Amino acid sequence: MAGKQDPRTIAVANGIASDEVFGTVTPPIYLSSTFAFSGFERHRGYEYSRTANPGRDLLADTLAKLEGGAGAVVTASGMAAVDLVLSLANRGDLVVAPHDCYGGTYRLLAARRDRGHFDLAFVDQSDANAIAAVFARKPALVLIETPSNPLMRVVDIRAIAAQAKKAAARVAVDNTFLSPALQRPIALGADLVIHSTTKYINGHSDVVGGAVVCANEADAAALSHWANVTGSIGSPFDAYLTLRGVRTLFPRIERQQENAAAVAAFLAGRDEVAAVHYPGLASHPSHAIAKTQQAGFGAMLSFDLAGGTDAVRRFVEAVRVFTLAESLGGVESLVAHPATMTHAGMGAEARAAAGIGDGLLRLSVGLEAEADLIADLETALKAAG
Repeated sequence: MAGKQDPRTIAVANGIASDEVFGTVTPPIYLSSTFAFSGFERHRGYEYSRTANPGRDLLADTLAKLEGGAGAVVTASGMAAVDLVLSLANRGDLVVAPHDCYGGTYRLLAARRDRGHFDLAFVDQSDANAIAAVFARKPALVLIETPSNPLMRVVDIRAIAAQAKKAAARVAVDNTFLSPALQRPIALGADLVIHSTTKYINGHSDVVGGAVVCANEADAAALSHWANVTGSIGSPFDAYLTLRGVRTLFPRIERQQENAAAVAAFLAGRDEVAAVHYPGLASHPSHAIAKTQQAGFGAMLSFDLAGGTDAVRRFVEAVRVFTLAESLGGVESLVAHPATMTHAGMGAEARAAAGIGDGLLRLSVGLEAEADLIADLETALKAAG
C-alpha cells in the first residue's frame, strides 16, 4: 500500500500473508532454537533464537511501527524491558524516576541503586520546581510513567522531554497503561518507550512479556545486543500469542475505555467513595494535559474507599464480575489492592509519600456488559459501606 498506513491497519495487517514458502495468511511460529547454516560461515539470516527469531522480529517490527520508532526489542517481561533500559545508565549516572511509579519498577530501581549501578532520584514529576532541581543535576536517564500506576497521574511528556534534551538526558516513557492505540510518546519527544506487553498489547492475560521501542536505530541496536548478551529476550511462542493480541488492540481498548468512563462516572457519585482517580473525569487534576497528549483516557482507574482497609476487605469479597487479581489490561475486569498487592514491596513510607493509601483500589475495566460491571460495583459498595 502506498503512503503511510494508519496504526489500526498496521496492528491488523503487518506481516499478514508474508510467508513465501506456503503462503500462510497468519505468520508461522518458528519454535526452533537453532537454524541450519547453508555452508561454512553462511547463515540464512538466523542462527540462534536467543539472538534473533523471525516471529519475535515480526512482533518487534509491528510494535516499532505502531509507536513510530526505528526499532524494538521484545523481552521476557515488562520488568525485563525496564531493566534493559536501565542498562543504558552507567555507574555514577543519575537516573530520575517518578515517586509514584509501579511497585515493581520502584523495587528494581532501588535494588540497582543499592548495588551501586547508578545514582537515583525519585521525583514528583508534576512539581515544576522539583523537576527543575533534578535537571540541574544533569541526569543521564529520565523515566516517565503516565498515567501513573495506580493513581492515574498524568505528566506532560513533551515538556519533560524538552528539558531532558537540554540536559542531554534520554527519556523513557512507560506506555503500558495506554498502549500506542491511545498515546505515542516518541512523537512527544521520548527516546524510548517501555511496555509490559503482558497487559493491553497482548490483552488476554495468558502471556508474560515486555518490549522497548527506540526512537533511533543506534539505541535499538545497542539494546538488541544487550538483550542477546543477557538472554532477556521473549520466547517465540509468546511472541506469536502477543502478536495475535495486537491484532485486536484498537477495538478492545475502544470498548474498554467506554466501560471505564461509565464506571468512573458511577463511582464519582457514590458516598462510599472518597475520591476517583481517572483522567477522563473533568474534575481530575491532569484532565487537560491528558487531552493534549492522549487519544483517549484508557480503561484503568483507581478510587479510595471511605472506610479504609475494612471496607476494602468487604468490597473485594463481594465482587463477582470483577476478579481480585494482580495485572491488568486483559479482556476481563480485575480489581487490585495496591497496598497489599502490586505496591507492597515499596514499603509503607514510600507508599505514603506517593499517596497510595490503604483504602485505594485499582480497577482494570474489561469488555463485559457495562450494566453488569456497574451492578457488581454497586453490590460491593453496599457491602463495603
